[in-house]
Amino acid sequence: MNYPDPQQLTDQELLQRFKADGNGDWIGILFDRYALLLLGMCMKYLKNEEDARDSVQQIFLKVLSEVNKHDIQYFRAWIYQVTKNYCLMQLRQHHMKYKEEITDKHMGAIIEEPVNTKAHQEKDLMLENMEQAMAMLSPEQNTCVKLFYLDKKSYQEIADQTGYTLLQVKSYIQNGKRNLKLLLEKQQRANKA
Repeated sequence: MNYPDPQQLTDQELLQRFKADGNGDWIGILFDRYALLLLGMCMKYLKNEEDARDSVQQIFLKVLSEVNKHDIQYFRAWIYQVTKNYCLMQLRQHHMKYKEEITDKHMGAIIEEPVNTKAHQEKDLMLENMEQAMAMLSPEQNTCVKLFYLDKKSYQEIADQTGYTLLQVKSYIQNGKRNLKLLLEKQQRANKA
């Protein structure tokens, strides 16, 4: 019997399979589709690469434990909301530790982010821009950036896995990161025009 390639399944089909058999691989495939976008989102909120990478891992665990508790119609919108809430919670906890150093006005701006359609559309646009920007990187940069930021592989592990030299891996990651930033800035200017 021929089974379809799991990568070809829609988000909804992967969710249904997970709910049917409890196999975490279905969620893993689903999460891989959005992991880089979530990393970009976490970076935007948390402004720290290491915190953002840790947060993506924590969000994955949260998704695994919570996905069965919800009737999810649109996984992308749901995981976006889970990620946003997680990041805001991290910011709140961080700011609670240092609240004596932060003014009430500052705190209010972080916690009371308005939940409105415009903000949701802007975030969705940001995710789409990140997807498009990743697709515009060279295959080598795309691969190395994903392995480094999402899979938390070291330069050496990436070199071993891809066959690139250490120098090439470092170059692909640095250039990929720079090109992503430039592409996102260009898309942002285009969206404002």
